[in-house]
Amino acid sequence: MLEVKHDNGIAILHMRHGKANALDTELCVALKDALEQSQPTAKALVLTGAGKIFSAGVDLVRLLESDAYRRALLQSLGQLLDRLFFYPRPVVAAINGHAIAGGCILACAADHRVMIQEAARIGVPELLVGVPFPALALEIMRATAAPYHLQQLMYRGLTCEPSQALTWGLVDELVDKERVLERALERARELATIPSRSFELTKLQARVPSRERLASPAIQEADAQVLQAWNSPEVVTAIRQYVERTLGK
Repeated sequence: MLEVKHDNGIAILHMRHGKANALDTELCVALKDALEQSQPTAKALVLTGAGKIFSAGVDLVRLLESDAYRRALLQSLGQLLDRLFFYPRPVVAAINGHAIAGGCILACAADHRVMIQEAARIGVPELLVGVPFPALALEIMRATAAPYHLQQLMYRGLTCEPSQALTWGLVDELVDKERVLERALERARELATIPSRSFELTKLQARVPSRERLASPAIQEADAQVLQAWNSPEVVTAIRQYVERTLGK
């Protein structure tokens, strides 16, 4: 499910969870635990996937199981994204293939993103599926894409080819697929040369606007409504129809 290696102080988290590295409760918990365990000693962290997909996002088939599972998934996903987005050390995403929906948000929570320049797509089609964005997921995207592009990505559910993703700020550089992990490690080593406390304080300051927005009563109220919406008959029906339409299940 998750392979963790260490390379001269760089922690490498390699998702190997089925064909799509789908985000279910088990993978979210495994990733969160790995982040917590690596933090005391890692100088930087690299996150990547196996095969042709970085992550296709939430496992939509399992999402239809029950209200209880949807609640558990949103909780475990929220804990993972919080740990990743506010991780005090440098985080580099090695995007080895498609990064869709939650997979895109996972990549955008990193401080630097290296993506393959071959055929792959990245974006957040949540509204096409029919689900609203949790507050933290939206905040991660807000911190990554410019306002105009953010609205295009969210409202239209766009997914971008690598060249467009680079132009829109979803990724920071493109490389051949054979070099994506190598290049991500190079970037992680560069960032790891910065004194850790200096990097941590700078990242902390950069994330203050996000922390403040997430702590606001209005956002917390909206997030509570998001949880209710994910379990509403209308949204569950939309998810089921999307699964039938795109996956044939």
